[in-house]
Amino acid sequence: MSDVTTLVLLRHGETLLTPQRRLSGSGGSNPGLSPAGRRQAQAAADALAHRGDIEAVVTSPMRRCRETALTVAAGLGQSIQVDPDLREADFGAWEGLTFTEVRERYPDDLSAWLASPETPPSGADETMQQVTRRAAAVRDGLLAQYAGATVVVVSHVGPLRTLIRLALQAPPHSLFRMEVAAASLSTVTYDADGIATVQALNDTHHLN
Repeated sequence: MSDVTTLVLLRHGETLLTPQRRLSGSGGSNPGLSPAGRRQAQAAADALAHRGDIEAVVTSPMRRCRETALTVAAGLGQSIQVDPDLREADFGAWEGLTFTEVRERYPDDLSAWLASPETPPSGADETMQQVTRRAAAVRDGLLAQYAGATVVVVSHVGPLRTLIRLALQAPPHSLFRMEVAAASLSTVTYDADGIATVQALNDTHHLN
């Protein structure tokens, strides 16, 4: 076993909402993968199978993530583990809207949400601070359970950006300064003392 634990962070493949950049959180319609998203999931699965050192596949319970994770796990000859704390944030009244539409309809609420991780979206109860707490709890559990191994974590923009932000020890507003594209792979390693290093961010080479 290595002294380094590796989390490979995989965002789910596209849904029909993804190319339109519409907010799709845990309180929305829970869409599955589109045909393009299924192709992306297979491409990610092929890349991860080629890597060949993966011990577990852990996923959000949301449909688009489960479908992506099942494709990856099939390529690895493994089963999936579902962790509800990897679900996307709840965007409340903003579900299904673009940021432009949110800005038009809820300008003050959007400004407050962007300015403070303690402010929830319109009509939602969960803040990004709460998303951070549950993402960190998932990370800590995986580091304890799979010390020295490599784990694929299939989730959404919010939780995955949060895990990367925490690894970088970056401030909350940096969440909105990184791209995590559909079916992209980002890699974070943790040494025996829990010190994180971001090895890759938003890798989409397997989709070309």
